Amino acid sequence: MASQANPRLMFAILAAVFAFLYVPISVLVALSFNDGGLPTAWTGFSVKWYGALFRNGDIMSAALNTLIVAIVSTVLATLFGTLLAIGVEIRRRKGRFLETIIFAPMIIPDIVLAIALLSFFSLLNVTMGLHTVILSHVVFNLAFVCSVVRARLKTFDWSVVEASADLGASTVTTLRRIVIPVLLPAIVAGGLLAFTLSVDEFIIAFFTAGAGRSSITLPMQIFAMIRFGVTPEINALATLIMAFSVVALALSQRLNRGGLPGQ
Repeated sequence: MASQANPRLMFAILAAVFAFLYVPISVLVALSFNDGGLPTAWTGFSVKWYGALFRNGDIMSAALNTLIVAIVSTVLATLFGTLLAIGVEIRRRKGRFLETIIFAPMIIPDIVLAIALLSFFSLLNVTMGLHTVILSHVVFNLAFVCSVVRARLKTFDWSVVEASADLGASTVTTLRRIVIPVLLPAIVAGGLLAFTLSVDEFIIAFFTAGAGRSSITLPMQIFAMIRFGVTPEINALATLIMAFSVVALALSQRLNRGGLPGQ
């Protein structure tokens, strides 16, 4: 009896946890198709709020800013994060303290990192704007890309690098023709993760964006909208962001397990 009770209890706990996590999300998705203007009362099925969402100039402007920040910060974070991962892996026996410093942004609360970046920019008298948000997101995403690429490097056979050097290949050639192709799935996975985190990130962008609408990102726009009450447009916007994040993270996990799709 005990052996039968334990699996049932575990299943009940698991079901309760998943219900706690996903029932509110399911309600939000359902209400994004609500015909009525009230975001909490179902009056019929409609997709009109998605149309209203794309006709909202403020949201579209914030979405464009978010894409700019996410794309630029992802490219920079992926480039520097990959090189950093290779350098740290090569020097892993020479400095554990270096790893602690690199991965600190993953451990430090976002609010602390945001205040630190704000203080740093203020100390340098840097005018806040979209460029400071991009730099802040690069700092934030760098550790995540580095950790993903380093996970791939754990199984990398460094003897092929030595063989390449013995055959007369330069460091750049070895990196371009041997190391990068092997690390490509992890690099893409790290880039997708960085892009998703950048799209969803709010606290750091809020502290480093400065004044004016020209640097408002999508999470900041959502925050400004919900201060005056939740509308069906916000439900539709949250549904689209969530769907995009789930797809990007799933693809990132798929790539990080090894190999590009179809390989």
